[in-house]
Amino acid sequence: MELVLALDIGGTNTRAALVDRDYNIKAVEIRPTIRGDKEAFLANIRSTVELLGDGIKEVKAIAGGVPGRVRHDGYVYALPNVGVSEIPIASYLEETFERPSYIINDAEAAVLGEANIGTWKSLSSIMFVTVSTGVGAALARGGRLVSSSYEAGHSVLPYEGKLYEFEHLCSGEGLRRLAHLNGLTIDSARAFFGLVSEKDERALKTYRDWIALFGKWFRMMDEAFAPEAFVLTGGVMKSAALFLDDLREAARPARLEKCALGEEAGLLGAAAYAWQKAEGK
Repeated sequence: MELVLALDIGGTNTRAALVDRDYNIKAVEIRPTIRGDKEAFLANIRSTVELLGDGIKEVKAIAGGVPGRVRHDGYVYALPNVGVSEIPIASYLEETFERPSYIINDAEAAVLGEANIGTWKSLSSIMFVTVSTGVGAALARGGRLVSSSYEAGHSVLPYEGKLYEFEHLCSGEGLRRLAHLNGLTIDSARAFFGLVSEKDERALKTYRDWIALFGKWFRMMDEAFAPEAFVLTGGVMKSAALFLDDLREAARPARLEKCALGEEAGLLGAAAYAWQKAEGK
């Protein structure tokens, strides 16, 4: 059986899976990600993969997604949530397992999952947007990555006479800053949306500003990249039942949809990338 090895390397866990051509996960292993030590971090990836056993012998290619900036050759500049930097992950995997190996940003991996598997694969183009501690984005057309757009969270928008990076006001962490600018102290995005649901007046003012800023950002991204739909995920989306209708209205004509694959988007997207590379596409 022909397989690829897919990796989803996050700030909390490292997942390794053997995936067949029909995107069936044949085996998966999960270990906590090692932080703050580059050599131990790489060794942990290796040992996680080795837990998959003899199935590794059937692997045609390896691909993985990571939460950080990645060079075209799979060299990772930094993983802030892991506390390591300057990591040659792709070359390490290639030398260790003697298979072609590729590393991309985790948003890029996730958009490939959504674009090739499940509900949204029928769309001609999608932009994947994750809204959690920060904001990440990536674009796919025809099931393949287009331009690297995962730094879209650093787009600059005006707010009350000053310029801010978009994610500094509209991500989960950014919401705390936006609330503070409006005289409101919150511990988390979840707490903020709790106040919104209770009709707290200061929270509602911040909420209206957040919706307006987010809607403007989506319109900017829509004009720049023109995806058929934006597919959203991330911790902030846990409160989507409260805000998604308002955000859709503010973002028009951009089309906003929820991520279909959930936590599997990154792992399956890495598998899609590995198959594309293995088949020379």
